[in-house]
Amino acid sequence: MARLVVISNRVADPRKATAAGGLAVALGSALNASGGLWFGWSGTIVEDGAPGEGELHTHQAGRITLATVDLSREDHDSYYLGYSNGVLWPVFHYRLDLADFDAGYIDGYRRVNQLFARKLMPLIRPGDILWIHDYHLIPLAAELRALGCTNHIGFFLHIPLPPPLILAAIPQHEWLMRSLFSYDLVGFQSETDLMHFSRYAQKEAHAEMLDTGHFRAFNRTLRAEAFPIGIDVDEIAALTHADDGREMFERMRDEYSRRRLLLGVERLDYSKGLPQRLKAFRKLLGKYPEHLNSTTLIQIASPSRETVGSYSDLLRELESLCGSINGDYGELDWMPVRYIHRNVARKRLPGLYRVAEVALVTPLRDGMNLVAKEFIAAQDPANPGVLILSRFAGAAEQLQEALLVNPYDADGMAETIHQALRMPLPERQARHQQLLQRVRNFDVHWWRNSFLEALQASGTKD
Repeated sequence: MARLVVISNRVADPRKATAAGGLAVALGSALNASGGLWFGWSGTIVEDGAPGEGELHTHQAGRITLATVDLSREDHDSYYLGYSNGVLWPVFHYRLDLADFDAGYIDGYRRVNQLFARKLMPLIRPGDILWIHDYHLIPLAAELRALGCTNHIGFFLHIPLPPPLILAAIPQHEWLMRSLFSYDLVGFQSETDLMHFSRYAQKEAHAEMLDTGHFRAFNRTLRAEAFPIGIDVDEIAALTHADDGREMFERMRDEYSRRRLLLGVERLDYSKGLPQRLKAFRKLLGKYPEHLNSTTLIQIASPSRETVGSYSDLLRELESLCGSINGDYGELDWMPVRYIHRNVARKRLPGLYRVAEVALVTPLRDGMNLVAKEFIAAQDPANPGVLILSRFAGAAEQLQEALLVNPYDADGMAETIHQALRMPLPERQARHQQLLQRVRNFDVHWWRNSFLEALQASGTKD
């Protein structure tokens, strides 16, 4: 069995299963199967470090070798904060207005990918299969090929890929997309993302489409497919019934015994549609007075990149909206919105999912959104909650039995929330049964196995 080498911006210790989450567990089990290597940034920033240099650290986690590299302050700020999260993240989420194209971050982005390639190359063995993850490391395969790597290399993009015209707004987008042709297999979250890549490859890169999923350009043949990522359903079920999950469920059920709970859980990010969600909830309270003093929205928005101006602006907007809704509609014994701006332990979240009657997963754009799938897995099949899902989340391609909404339409979302709160039990059960079956069939293990099987079948073609 070939050894698997996983490369991602950050490295997780699979032994810390609950803290790491289902993705780390799935990758960890694959790495453990044959012995493997997980490589990435250590999380350490060396304030006076030289750009393009970083110390390599290795240690064992069972049969897995964890290898990490430190970054200098200059490299971190240009590669991670600058290009990855100041250019690629907003553009890939269709927010050209928030991208900082003029700061020259691309040099640091290329420099860190070259650093990673130099540090990784001596650790690679003949026959290893390399699996590179996400937008931070798009050019890594090209840098490895330049150093003589001939191994099978696959890439998975966890965030959405925008249409060609939006991609073309990135300075040097040709170089970035050309880098993808150094891979043998590129995986996307959805058929929509795959379609955008196909259109870009043919129009901008003048690629020849050999057959379904195979593209020829730059003297290389690339296979591209959609592999929608899933969750570990059994892990979520176990967390739901474990002590922390059960305690959370019982405490929230008792505390809100006279209320109907709506729930939103995400990082604080402009892609998540949080202001639009709160405005829709305000519309619900204004249009349907039966929900006054009886329905509460619990909105968890975990801290994220708050030193960036656009995130600070979003935080202030959310605090203003929550205060306005509570001031206009709240009573002495009822606050319509419970806004929580801190992290909630992963082991407690399934209990919160289970107690909610409605989950609001309404991003403006999302690669997949695993909260939607976790909510489904945590429900009581005898009395399940209702999932309201943005049509612009990658998960919407699979989860058609959810109530799909346009997050830009506040009135339409308010109507859908009202519909969810009035949905009869038999319909809720039928929708949940179909959703859970699909989430279970296409879980994180299916995702991992499908990608690796396709990668092993894709040879390096010059």
